[in-house]
Amino acid sequence: MHPYIHAQSQPDKPAVIVAETGAVMTYGEMDAASNQAAHLFRALGLGHDDVTAFIVGNVAEYYTLTWGAQRSGLRYVCISTRLTAAETDYILENSGARLLVVSPDMAPLLAQLSSSIPRYVIGGSLAGCEDWASAAAAQPTTPIADERNGIDMLYSSGTTGQPKGVRVPLSQDPSIIQLDALTMLAKGLLGVDENSIYLSPAPLYHAAPLRWSMRVHKLGGTVVIMGKFDAEAALRAIDRYKTT
Repeated sequence: MHPYIHAQSQPDKPAVIVAETGAVMTYGEMDAASNQAAHLFRALGLGHDDVTAFIVGNVAEYYTLTWGAQRSGLRYVCISTRLTAAETDYILENSGARLLVVSPDMAPLLAQLSSSIPRYVIGGSLAGCEDWASAAAAQPTTPIADERNGIDMLYSSGTTGQPKGVRVPLSQDPSIIQLDALTMLAKGLLGVDENSIYLSPAPLYHAAPLRWSMRVHKLGGTVVIMGKFDAEAALRAIDRYKTT
């Protein structure tokens, strides 16, 4: 129950499809890119239990970051693209994030941030940010030597005070294949398997779309992502990609 297993058995199978364009990221490509991300995290000094933060829209590369962090034993904080600079600065400081990866459309936000942690941009170029793609491309596509199961650290909405980071203990098992309740629920109750095609129209920084789509990857299915929700576009995607 991990994407790398499916990358070995079916490397050319779509892991992610971008609904609007039909662009495909295969399991083989996602596995290679997540390995490169893991190596880059290590090269940047991030080890087990360290924290990285992402402020990225719904793009296929989101999963190369999350799966790269997962197999590196990191905690990855997926931050809403809709927060103010002050709200973002608070989460970056409170979480102890040592690295920030953003998408190019975050330029106005970055210009207002006071946080000085290293910044990388994925999927384009941005002043004040290193290019993630070129840095990752220089890394090996094979696994890092010290793989360990990492986990997301998502923040509450903060409706009754400052947002709280949900920090759960990391597994002491060195294997990156972890059997968890959500995966078993997806498989046992909902019947998710390698034949599933899952449409995810919601922002990936939210808990449900992030965690459910990554469980589909664990079970070998295909995730179709929308840049943003639109009712008619969602119906077209359901029809075009035969989502289950």
